[in-house]
Amino acid sequence: MQAFSKCFTRSYATLPSPAKAARTASTPRAVRIRRSRKRTPSVAPGFSDALPSGATPTEHDRYTRLRALGEMVTRDGSHEYTEEEWLDKMGNHRTRIRGIVEETQGKEQGKKKIVGQRVYLPNVVFRMVRNHTPPGQAYNPYEATFRVSQSVTKTDIRSYLWSVYGVKTTYIRTDNYLSPLYRDPRTTTFVTKSYKTYKRAVVGLVDPFYYPRAVEDMNQRDRETRQKWLEDKFAMEKIKDYQHFLQLRMTRKNSSHATWRWSGVGPNRAAIIRKIGLARAEREAQIENNKKLIMDARASGKSVPEAFVLSDSGTETA
Repeated sequence: MQAFSKCFTRSYATLPSPAKAARTASTPRAVRIRRSRKRTPSVAPGFSDALPSGATPTEHDRYTRLRALGEMVTRDGSHEYTEEEWLDKMGNHRTRIRGIVEETQGKEQGKKKIVGQRVYLPNVVFRMVRNHTPPGQAYNPYEATFRVSQSVTKTDIRSYLWSVYGVKTTYIRTDNYLSPLYRDPRTTTFVTKSYKTYKRAVVGLVDPFYYPRAVEDMNQRDRETRQKWLEDKFAMEKIKDYQHFLQLRMTRKNSSHATWRWSGVGPNRAAIIRKIGLARAEREAQIENNKKLIMDARASGKSVPEAFVLSDSGTETA
């Protein structure tokens, strides 16, 4: 059991390459600025800045500092922790299940017990969205992006994902988005929109998770089926065409140009005349073609086929 627990905790330190690349890409801006001042070489997109031991540059600096202070020695002083062992110990402490202890005495020895009072989860909404993927880069399944309320902390996010869905996390980055100011036409005051004020949380995952039904991963048949379902349920193309129609109606209705004028939903005089002209040109071309065929047949001494003779109902005499 201890060996299994050791292997399980080691998985947090030995992350796969995509997970390491995601961790590097989501490094906070303040950390990147601090590293640039130290003249640390920048990392190309899609690569990781992790060392061969699996530690980040920050963890490596911390290990070096603690080792210089003599805090990397065991309690009995017989052994000094290596960087890999220190990462295992730190990962074991980070991923422990908080609030649960194991009974060591009495009849319930070996059973797990919840410490403290029962705490119910708040009434909040975790909205999952797709990860931001730059053009030309693959979707990273070792990250998940959520939109939560600004009152939710990183500890709340970690506890919520673990207790409700059993999702193990490695890191959490948060960004606060504030709604811009909009002018209210009724009161002429500036207001904000609540749905544009939120906190974005980028969570590192231990197990990969692919966003369901990604359009980029579908074949042509699945894309057509999805588009047909969206059109049947929501009429997206019709709504788009109607919005374009309303935009033209509102923007070009009072235009001084004579190239466009709103004419309602029925056919207008110009459209009727245009259709009559097209039909007349097609009929004249057919008459000229049949006339040429008849003249060629008479010149060669052959009888005029009945197929070339125009019926009286289909032609007009001058």
